[in-house]
Order: sequence, then C-alpha cells, then structure tokens
Amino acid sequence: MASPITFTSAGSGKTTSYAAPTNLQKALLSVHRPPKAGGAAKPGDLMHEITFQFNPKELSLTKNAKWERSRQPNVAKSGTPEFKGSDPCKLTLEVFLDATEHMNDDVVKKVEQLFGCCVPTEDSRQQGKGSPPWVIFKWGGMTGFPAFVSSVSAKYTLFTPAGVPVRATCTVNLEEIAGEQGGQNPTSGALAARDSHVLVAGDTLQSLAYKAYGNAELWREIAEANDIDDPMRLRPGSRLLVPALEEIRDGQ
Repeated sequence: MASPITFTSAGSGKTTSYAAPTNLQKALLSVHRPPKAGGAAKPGDLMHEITFQFNPKELSLTKNAKWERSRQPNVAKSGTPEFKGSDPCKLTLEVFLDATEHMNDDVVKKVEQLFGCCVPTEDSRQQGKGSPPWVIFKWGGMTGFPAFVSSVSAKYTLFTPAGVPVRATCTVNLEEIAGEQGGQNPTSGALAARDSHVLVAGDTLQSLAYKAYGNAELWREIAEANDIDDPMRLRPGSRLLVPALEEIRDGQ
C-alpha cells in the first residue's frame, strides 16, 4: 500500500492526506535496427532500451510546413498558399543523470549509450549503407514517432576525486524518419500516401486506406506496418505510419 503524503494548510492547521502514486512510468528510448528492406514503413528488431533515470521536465516538439504562393501575371497580390509538404517532426528532450549515490561510472555508460545512437549500426555498415538506429520515445501510454538521433550533447557537472563524472545533463535531439509529403500533381494519376497520420475520433484503418490509396481493402498493410493486432482498438492521438503505395505494390 502506498504511503500517504500529508499537507498542512498554513494558519488553519487543517491536515489533508493523499495516497502517493504507485504507477510512476519511466520514460525511455526504444532503440531498433533500421529496416533491412529500407523505406519508412516500420523499424527493425529491438536492439535495447535506454531507460531514463529521471523523467524529462519538458518536451520540445517542432513541425515546419512548406507552402508556396503562386503569382499570376499582372496581379499585385500573391495567390492562396498551396501545401507542398512538411519537414519531419523534431523532438528535443533533456536527460538528467546522477550517480552520486554509488559514485560509480553509471553516468559515463549512459552517455555512451546515447552517443551510440548517433553512429550507424554494425549491420548497416556491413551492407554498405551506414544507416543510424531507429529510436522511439516512450513514456507511459505515450509513444512517439520513429526517429533517429540527430545530436546528443552532454554537460558533466560533478566529478569524483578521481575525475569520474557522476552527474550530467544531456540534450537529445530526435528527428522523425518520415515526414508528410505534399499533394501529388492531379494530372499524374498517382495515388500518394501520407507517410504518417495522427488518429482522431472516428478514424478506422479502412478509412485511412481509402484516403491514402483509394482502396479500403488495403487496410491490412497499414495494420501490418504498425503491428496492430486489433483494428477495432485505435487510440486517438496515436501516430500511424502509412506505407507508400509503391512500397505496397513492390511487396505484393
């Protein structure tokens, strides 16, 4: 049973007790191998997880859209902006590390783990591609987008008498693997899929497949790309990867 937390109101002397939360969820980075077949459908096998010692105090998320204004001859004002796609999402988070309780090299090892996400995986090097590992930020029920670590900076702030860092603050920058693409030229006849889609109430895999491919029967490809076992249990706010139509055709 959780120990109660007691608050006493100043002046009144009134005491109120609250049960301490027992479901604290630690944030982590799930590190995966890049997919062998390439593309941006889904990450490869899980390599390891980097669990945060302390949860982030804040998350910084950035998304930039690309717009183009058309100008017509002899017209002073520019036309209505036309969507041309958007840059991948960028997530910045701060990781605090502390090993003062045991005064060991745990902080150094954790920083090395984060730095290891900035170099190509051994498998991809052997294939001559040099691809970075895919990472997914997870915190309780929140699952981020598949990304790669674009940069890590570590600031050591406390050391043992022997010079071993025992406290550090790391800034980790993640960049989304696949951003949303702009609309296709209507004369091209191509059915373009959005690389990702944030679920809203009422969305179904069938509706997403029809919107992306013009064929609701291709919902299974979206389910497979996102490891969805029960298509009836979609969580609004979750981001789904939507494979390109060309990728689906190649796989058939």
